[in-house]
Amino acid sequence: MEEGKKQPFLQVKNVKKRYGRVEALRGADLEVYPGEILAIVGDNGAGKTTLIKTLSGAISPDSGEIMIEGKIYQELNPRQALDLGISTVYQDLSLVNCRDIATNIFLGREPMRHNIFVNKRKMVAEAQEFLRQLGMKIPEIHAEVGQLSGGQRQGVAVARAIRFGGKLLIFDEPTAAMGVQETAAVLNLIRKLGQRGYAVILISHNMYEVFELAQRISVMRQGKVVATVSTRDVTPRDVVALITGAGQIPS
Repeated sequence: MEEGKKQPFLQVKNVKKRYGRVEALRGADLEVYPGEILAIVGDNGAGKTTLIKTLSGAISPDSGEIMIEGKIYQELNPRQALDLGISTVYQDLSLVNCRDIATNIFLGREPMRHNIFVNKRKMVAEAQEFLRQLGMKIPEIHAEVGQLSGGQRQGVAVARAIRFGGKLLIFDEPTAAMGVQETAAVLNLIRKLGQRGYAVILISHNMYEVFELAQRISVMRQGKVVATVSTRDVTPRDVVALITGAGQIPS
């Protein structure tokens, strides 16, 4: 990929992970740039989930390097990953349905008054600003998250990721089980993140979404990234062939 002088936000080099006799990652390599949406595709068991959990600090690799903004790490823990700017938005979103939108966005990092009381007014104002910047239309900031649509819930999860300092946002099947309107809203939100300079990793089985959003696609098979291609240079059929092992990188 021609990125000029731009440096990758994240580089993964020869990362391996074994569970007993199963090699979940067999030397995975990956890089993603600020302002880029990179899709990772592959069959179930290809290693996508293990790779993402390695980046989010949920699991430790057996070997390899994770380089973030030029600094090398052998492994990450969840707090370290967040502090370095890596936020993962999982399918279940990990929201507290019985709490309001602002509370969910600031969960665990609420602004305080006199180091004792939660500054609710500041929290609500900042939450509204985050949602405005994301182009999210929420009918009532005090609404419980459980009352929101799937697309709105996704927006709250993204706002929280950014509020926690996210520079690289990882989406795991973000539109699973959503309707057409909600899917369109979520895709538009992810597109805006790339346009605003965030690095984005999209995990998806939906080739339409992949080609709609991503500039590049990394194809995983049997624990490795077997190809990284530009969406301008390939077709969905080409990518499916790479996933199954029936194709090669187009020249």
